[in-house]
Amino acid sequence: MTFYKHSGPRSYLSTTMTENFDCFYCRDNLQGKKYVIKDDKHVCVRCFDKLCANTCAECRRPIGADAKELNHKNRHWHEDCFHCVKCYKPLANEPFSARDDGKIMCGKCSSREDGARCQSCYKLITPGSKNVEYKNNVWHEECFACFDCKQPIRSQSFLSKGEDIYCAPCHEKKFAKNCVSCKQPIISGGINYQDQPWHSECFVCYTCKKPLAGTRFTSHEDKLYCVDCYKTSVAKKCDGCQNPITGFGKGTNVVNYEGHSWHEYCFNCKKCSLSLANKRFVLHGKAIYCPDCAKKMDVK
Repeated sequence: MTFYKHSGPRSYLSTTMTENFDCFYCRDNLQGKKYVIKDDKHVCVRCFDKLCANTCAECRRPIGADAKELNHKNRHWHEDCFHCVKCYKPLANEPFSARDDGKIMCGKCSSREDGARCQSCYKLITPGSKNVEYKNNVWHEECFACFDCKQPIRSQSFLSKGEDIYCAPCHEKKFAKNCVSCKQPIISGGINYQDQPWHSECFVCYTCKKPLAGTRFTSHEDKLYCVDCYKTSVAKKCDGCQNPITGFGKGTNVVNYEGHSWHEYCFNCKKCSLSLANKRFVLHGKAIYCPDCAKKMDVK
């Protein structure tokens, strides 16, 4: 914002002709008459007012030869028309602000017009008043309020959703996901497993409570287990090697038959060690045999 100051109103050079001289336009003799010199031409007052006078930017009327005229950036005013567009204070001998839209304002009104305005109520934020700045916008302190409950945020923590501001409790109630385990809102962070949200501290082994984030784990009957607890507490034992069948590590395929389970790599004939995966076999107790060995041993 730039302020200017005039040295004062000016008027055109006007004098009385004593020699025989004619008006440039109407050719009337100017001897003994007042005239104006305009662009090095001698012009009678009547022709000046009609043909040469500038138009006032305020009242849109000609500024006659006998009137006091003010100008700024190729715009012209009568002295009485050069006033603040807001408070009408005369500005002929005062600092003023010329705005982009052509309006002239005194310093006080210009400061009010250009001052920051509240994003909520759009009223001026006066210098020294309490206000809140956020994302290049400014609010009166009492106008910076939760979109939901309408209470001023003041010193509380808050979150934004689009262009709207929410206090923490309202944001939780409206937007936060609830943890599958404890059913409480997840404020920040959290873990997503099988399209369901969890608190990090709730995503733990069902048996030993060890955190599972970033580790190998499995689920059984909607419960989560670390590898060790799953092996000892949940996993079936292989009828061949008696070790847990976990699906981890070597050989993830499992053979199940009449309540018995084997690792696929353990599903071999007890006599000749032939792999019986996807082949005919004979079950005798917990032992399995290929048909040939079963026949030789008379196992039925």
